[in-house]
Order: sequence, then structure tokens, then C-alpha cells
Amino acid sequence: MGTVESATRKCKRPAVNSEVGQTDGWTDTAGPHEMAEFKVQMAKHPQQSPLRAPSEHSKDRPTKRLSSESNGTSEGGAGAATPVELTALEESFRRFAIHGDTRATGKELHGKNWSKLCKDCGVIDGKSITLTDVDIVFTKVKNKSCRTITYDQFKDALAELARKRFKDKTGEEAAEEVFKMVEGKSPIIAGVTRAVASPTVSRLTDTTKFTGSHKERFDKTGRGKGKAGRVELVDTSGYVSGYKHAGSYEKKVKSPK
Repeated sequence: MGTVESATRKCKRPAVNSEVGQTDGWTDTAGPHEMAEFKVQMAKHPQQSPLRAPSEHSKDRPTKRLSSESNGTSEGGAGAATPVELTALEESFRRFAIHGDTRATGKELHGKNWSKLCKDCGVIDGKSITLTDVDIVFTKVKNKSCRTITYDQFKDALAELARKRFKDKTGEEAAEEVFKMVEGKSPIIAGVTRAVASPTVSRLTDTTKFTGSHKERFDKTGRGKGKAGRVELVDTSGYVSGYKHAGSYEKKVKSPK
């Protein structure tokens, strides 16, 4: 009994690390066996920071879980953070935020893409909401020193436009209608021309039917020869044009006997 009581009494007293200057954090719940294991670990790793009692680890678990929830991740071991599933509205926001900008992170939306979003999603109808209205709302919701808006400011901007678009509905109902117009949408890529197969174009671009000097500019596969097809190169090798054994003399002279 005396041994157990003395060990328990030592556990109640917080030990001080002389090198670090901090307490090891032992509480009254630590028993003699845990204290002995703690001393063994401290002897094996004297340079490391002091270990904490098992009771403190259990207290930190709710804190870690709340921290993970606030950061949008779930605790699942090292390197196993799982991102929270995005809503359809936020997914559309990120698609337009990174449109045309390879360095964009998708967390902020600038004015050009904001106008494109309202146009591609049909928020602008040309009557109750025009492009000028969209620019005014963007300037209203963004911070004075910023050129972009966040996702929360983006929702406020849509709600502002919704009140003008659906005047016969309440603010919440109008906002929901505009949110549905944006959800799941992606930027519309315009100005892309498509090649159209045409018999006339195919006949004019068929190199096998070229004649005269134009025929000399392409090889048998239809690939251009470059300068060799445009400029007449002079043969300075000394051989007669069309001689079959051109270059054979140099090989005989340079070949070892």
C-alpha cells in the first residue's frame, strides 16, 4: 500500500522538464503503471518534447474533430483528409471562377466571369436585369479594395438580382429561383469554328493532283518540302545529274586497304 500511495502521490505532482521548461501534463488519473511507462519513454527519447498522459489525449479528440469539421475535412489518418461535398451552386461558382485563368483557385470570382455567368445562365433577360445591373450589383457586394467576390458575396449578389427579376415573389423564393438557374451550369465556350468537309475544298487541297512547280513543293505523302521545294538547289557534288553511283568514289578512296 505504501508503494502504491507514494507512486500515486508522485503522479499528482506535475514534473518539470529542465530542458524545455514545461510540465509533462500528468493528472490525478495516471496510475503507477502509466507512470512507469512514461519514465521508460522519457529515458528512450530524452531530446523530444515531454509526453502527455493518456487522459489528455482523450480530451483532445473532440477538439480535433471540431477543427476538422470547420476546415471541411474528416479525420481518417495521415493523408486521408476527405473534402466536404460541394453543392451544385458552389460547383458552378468554381467552374466560372477558373474559366480562362490557369492560375485561379476557384475561391474568388472576378467581374468579367461574373458577367459571363449571369449571361450564360440566363439571369440577364434584357428587361428587368441588364448587363449594367449586373455590374452595379457586383460593385455593391465586393470589398472596396478587391476586384473579386467570394462565394458568400456571390450568393448575396444573386439574391440582389433575384429581387429585381422576380418582383412578385418573396426574397427567399426569388433567390431560390435564381439559384436553380445557376446550379449545374458551366461556361459556354463560343467562337470555336468547326472544320466542315467539302468536296471542293478536298479537291483543292489534294497534293497528288498538283502540277508544275506546285507539285515539286510536296513529297509523296503530301508533306511540304520546305525550302527544297521552293528554291532550285545547285548540285555541287561533281557528279552528272542522275548518275546512279554518285558518292562511290569517295567511299573507295576513304576505305582502308
